Amino acid sequence: MTNVPELRFKGFTDAWAQRKFEDDVSLVGGATPYKQNADYWNGDIVWVSSQEIKEKYVASGTYMITKKAIDDNATKAVKSGTPLIVTRSGVLANRFPISIPTVDVAINQDIKALVFDTDKINTDYFVAHLQKLEDFILKWVVKGGTTVQSVNVPDLLKMELRYPSIEEQEQIGQFFCTLDNTIAIYKRKLDGLRKLKKAYLQQMFPQAGEMVPKIRFAGHDEPWREVALGDIAERVTRKNSDLKSTLPLTISAQHGLIDQTEFFNKQVASRDVSGYFLVWNGEFAYNKSYSNGYPWGAVKRLDKYEMGVLSTLYIVFKPVAVESEFLVQYYETDNWHTEIIKYAAEGARNHGLLNITPADFFKTILFVPKSQKEQEAIGNFFLSLDNQIDAQSQQLEQVKKLKTAYLEKMFI
Repeated sequence: MTNVPELRFKGFTDAWAQRKFEDDVSLVGGATPYKQNADYWNGDIVWVSSQEIKEKYVASGTYMITKKAIDDNATKAVKSGTPLIVTRSGVLANRFPISIPTVDVAINQDIKALVFDTDKINTDYFVAHLQKLEDFILKWVVKGGTTVQSVNVPDLLKMELRYPSIEEQEQIGQFFCTLDNTIAIYKRKLDGLRKLKKAYLQQMFPQAGEMVPKIRFAGHDEPWREVALGDIAERVTRKNSDLKSTLPLTISAQHGLIDQTEFFNKQVASRDVSGYFLVWNGEFAYNKSYSNGYPWGAVKRLDKYEMGVLSTLYIVFKPVAVESEFLVQYYETDNWHTEIIKYAAEGARNHGLLNITPADFFKTILFVPKSQKEQEAIGNFFLSLDNQIDAQSQQLEQVKKLKTAYLEKMFI
């Protein structure tokens, strides 16, 4: 293996030095403060849990503790700018969390602080280097099951790292720091748009016991009407008997109806999909399996493909007397949950799905504007907002991919 990376800043030609992790870095472990003592809850040091080390920079924590917790060795204090790694936690699954606190923090027993001579190692360079090695660390250093995993610290310390001069480290570190700042900005914008949409969904659809929403478009003041889903939509049961499609779909709460291979990195459907439902673009499907943020399943419309196939365990339907885009957004609210609850018990499951029959699903009541124009206005408003969210999400993913590409080319 060569001791120079593929891509370098101008003016640097020397080979990189190869050293073991333990030659330059020591690990400082934390401990959990005694929560039962109220003195530890109202001080001036942020206590950070392993769950909060998800982004590169940590600026706040679970709660505040006093210096007494540090003096009593109940926990460890770490200075701002000291890299932290999660060494044991459920958040280790498929990733190696590492962060730099922007304030002084106290850490728990699942976290280690990385202490080194900053005159020899640039912090941002070192963090980027570890991020580049994330796959290797997960494969060879992280041990345990899928729920709780732990870093084998002796193995980590024996890892070999490569360092350029401190001057080159600084330039590389600054470069990746700029990329990380850009990622953080895009993420904040994306989070802001998602929060904005959530707020509008709560304001532009009637809440429990109400017949009109809090916010309406000008010219619309009639109460909304109650309708059964079966009165405005028609069940789809067409089979894929002629194999018009061989694209097996899954219903993701976050991504909608999506190709199984793209979502799972493999096909989980049967090889013979002739007995599956054939779903056309614009038709809806109900996934009766709960997921994070979707306790009663998810209803999504097929938008990404002309057609696809779905397991007959799912309920497929198409709108016949309601604006399609309005219906998409209606099922982004939780207004329909109270109706599902009437017919499905969370404990009663069939193949991991809520035990609700198609007949009962179509009995569920929805609140719909009487005016088709109001339905269109609401649907188009949220469609525009969704387009902004998608555009921001794509920008974020592009910068993340750019960072991944540079990590490959700028490190050995």
